Amino acid sequence: MASAPFKKILIANRGEIALRVICACKDLGIATVAVYSEADRDSLHVRFADQAVCIGPARSARSYLDIPSVISAAEITGADAIHPGYGFLSENAGFAEVCEVSGLKFIGPRPDVIRSMGVKERARELMKAAGVPILPGSDGVLTTGAEALETARAIGFPVILKASAGGGGRGMRVVQDEAQLEHLFAQARAEAEAAFGVPDVYLEKYITAPRHIEFQILADEHGNVEILGERECSIQRRHQKLIEEAPSPVLKPETRVAVMARLQEAIRAVGYTNAGTAEFLMDDAGNLNFIEVNARIQVEHPVTEAITGVDLVKSQILIAGGARLGEILGGPVTLRGHAIECRINAEHPETFAPCPGRVTGLNIPGGIGVRVDTALYTDGVVPPYYDSLVAKIIAMGRDREEARVRMLRALEMFVVEGIYTSVPLHQRILSDDGFIRAEFDTNYIARLLG
Repeated sequence: MASAPFKKILIANRGEIALRVICACKDLGIATVAVYSEADRDSLHVRFADQAVCIGPARSARSYLDIPSVISAAEITGADAIHPGYGFLSENAGFAEVCEVSGLKFIGPRPDVIRSMGVKERARELMKAAGVPILPGSDGVLTTGAEALETARAIGFPVILKASAGGGGRGMRVVQDEAQLEHLFAQARAEAEAAFGVPDVYLEKYITAPRHIEFQILADEHGNVEILGERECSIQRRHQKLIEEAPSPVLKPETRVAVMARLQEAIRAVGYTNAGTAEFLMDDAGNLNFIEVNARIQVEHPVTEAITGVDLVKSQILIAGGARLGEILGGPVTLRGHAIECRINAEHPETFAPCPGRVTGLNIPGGIGVRVDTALYTDGVVPPYYDSLVAKIIAMGRDREEARVRMLRALEMFVVEGIYTSVPLHQRILSDDGFIRAEFDTNYIARLLG
């Protein structure tokens, strides 16, 4: 394994992903700086980093999203690189530019690539030009309802309107027929502007019951690209993933090989570097169509680590330090076994209402084939200001059924007292015949819950 050139990395994040980056840095012998809000003063990432700097009050806008405060923390502690994790500033091209100007290495893609990938319709154009299959849709953003109607008629209803700079389901509307289009077009633009400050929307053919499949990308700064297989991410609620697994239980090997080859060429052509994820929708016929690139590490990266043996976060750091993929990976990457990840949220398992509060009791499951990434601890407080994700349980096995059974065992032994969690919902899903048979799509949760 190549050695990293960084002496100290500031982690511009919190919770389990901040701890995950700290672990990778410790493995590489790199010192770490944690930044934290006043609400996170007693958090584990603060405890286990070598240094910690408070950068503001609880609200994200005045702490984790405050670029001057993050940069100042890096400068006063002598950090020479910044790892953004996921969320917060991880796909903020302006932040990546400020890092460069400040003499700090941003551990992620270049600002221009983040900007290209962040504008979804631009990413579609780049992938289409490189031969990656995409859904039929508009050529660029749409500015009027009449323009949207003309495009929708050409490709056929139903269609979906999407915010060009969006994510997480915001600025997104499904249009079933012509009568709905003008009203929903105005809604999508208004929501996109409110959420992202940009009203631009584009249009795609809507697949009624798709599967959501994504491919893990690693690309170094010397033009080398590796695609580390795919993840199945179809178990979602309101466009938020709940369970992911690798590999997909339904993707044909020949389809995997073909898509990975085209994607590898496309990623090289656009000059992408570091880690990322290309997301696709699969139709009933098993065809994959590209929808977007997430220019960062993903929440669900551990399932890919489990079946490849590749430490993706360590790889990010080494790539940012100039290492070549050949040095990092040490040879061809093979996929072995199966892995499932359950995202555990601090929320009521039936109403889905957030449930912040103090953890009065905790048992973390273990045993062969089980990994838990979490920042929970007994007497620790889950604050109400941030995303409700509090843990990720990853179960690994020789095949999907062994991974599923191990996950059920881990869920039963994962005890969190003092707050509600989504564990009962995950247990219900993992025991459902539809999940066991891998017969599901992105509408599965709505059907399961009735």
